[in-house]
Amino acid sequence: MSGLRLIVGLGNPGDEYARTRHNAGFWFADSLARRGAARPGAEAKLHGMACRLDINGQQVWLLKPSTFMNRSGQSVVAALRYFKIEPEQMLVAHDELDLPAGTARLKFDGGHGGQNGLRDIVAHLGHGRFHRVRIGIGHPGSKDKVTPWVLGPPGKDDEAAIARAIDDALDVLPQMVAGDFNDAMKRLHTGKVQ
Repeated sequence: MSGLRLIVGLGNPGDEYARTRHNAGFWFADSLARRGAARPGAEAKLHGMACRLDINGQQVWLLKPSTFMNRSGQSVVAALRYFKIEPEQMLVAHDELDLPAGTARLKFDGGHGGQNGLRDIVAHLGHGRFHRVRIGIGHPGSKDKVTPWVLGPPGKDDEAAIARAIDDALDVLPQMVAGDFNDAMKRLHTGKVQ
């Protein structure tokens, strides 16, 4: 399997959503852009903000959809088509209720697990065969508290834990770009990132 050519961070546009748990995918994209000294710019044809990054000598596109979370597929499919990239060469970073804050997990293929951005991407593609980095935001404990939880900002400790998990995931990104997904997964999931 070839490595990554497109990295997508999911979130909702607008200042009122910037610090919410649901925007953990945007936090991932922003951290990656900072590491690469790059600035995503508005790309109308992609319905998002995009820039090119060099990761260990490989050119990779970074995309932040400007659509709302539940319309992410529109932006993702536009980018895949425009850059002629296969879904299997894409990594989608998103918030994950089923993981505690401070945990990041890699996954390939599967369903959307109730995550609205993934749901729309899977609907547009007709399958789920792409890589994901699941950024744990924790669960409020009760189903009826989920919406205010994901659309609310994390406390200081959780925010620091989420930032650490993002850093850990970014540290294994060079392996993923090179196509060494098993190695990246092993390092991230066993905590042997350093």
